Amino acid sequence: MNILLAEDDVRLGKLVAHLLQKEFNRVDWVKNGRDAYDNACILTYDLIILDWMLPGQDGLTVCKRLRQKGIQSGILFVTAKDANQDIISGLDSGADDYIVKPFEFNELLARLRAISRRKEKPLEEIISLADLTLNLNTHVIKRNNTTIELSKKEYHLLELLMRNQNQIMTRELLFEKLWGFETEVSDNALDALVKLVRKKIDVPGKPSLIQNVRGIGYKVRHSNV
Repeated sequence: MNILLAEDDVRLGKLVAHLLQKEFNRVDWVKNGRDAYDNACILTYDLIILDWMLPGQDGLTVCKRLRQKGIQSGILFVTAKDANQDIISGLDSGADDYIVKPFEFNELLARLRAISRRKEKPLEEIISLADLTLNLNTHVIKRNNTTIELSKKEYHLLELLMRNQNQIMTRELLFEKLWGFETEVSDNALDALVKLVRKKIDVPGKPSLIQNVRGIGYKVRHSNV
C-alpha cells in the first residue's frame, strides 16, 4: 500500500514515517495541510494519515476538500482531541477512523489495516499516454501490451508526469515530490532518473515520450510519431 502521512511534529513524524516504511510500499511524509492536499490530488494513496492540527490548513479542512474532489483514499485522523463532538466532526468530514494521541504504533497499524479491509475494491483506473498505459491500482505499466518493470522511484516519476500531462513539471517540483526537501541528492539525479525511465519505456527509432523543457523541467508528449 501507498501511504501519505501529514504530521507537523518533526520528531513524531520522522518516527512514524520510519516505522510505516517497514510495513508498506511507499510512505510520503508532509508537514502541512497544503502539501497534504496537493500530494493527495497528484498521487494515488491507499491510505492518508492526517494530523488534525496541521499548519497552513487543518486536517479537517483537508479531509473535506479531498472528499469534495472525489478522492476515495482511506483517511485516518490522528488527533489530541478526544471530545465526542470533535470525533463526530472528524468522521462527518469524510474520515474513515481516528486515533487519539498518544498512541501505540501497533494500534495505528491495526486501524490502517481495518480501514483497508473496509474500503471497497477500487475501480480500475488507467492513465494512457500514446500507446503507454499505467494502472494506478496495480502499478502495472504496459507499452503495446508488453509489461515494463520500473523501480519504485522510476514509477513515481512516470506517474507524476502522466498525471500532469497538460503541464510542465518543474525541476524543483519533481525534486520535492521524488526526494523531499531534506534529502541531499546531486543536481543531475533527476536527469539520470529520467534517462533510466526513457530507456525502459521508449521505442527505438521513435521520439521519447518524456520531453526536456530546457531550463524549466520535463513534460510528456501525447504522440510518439
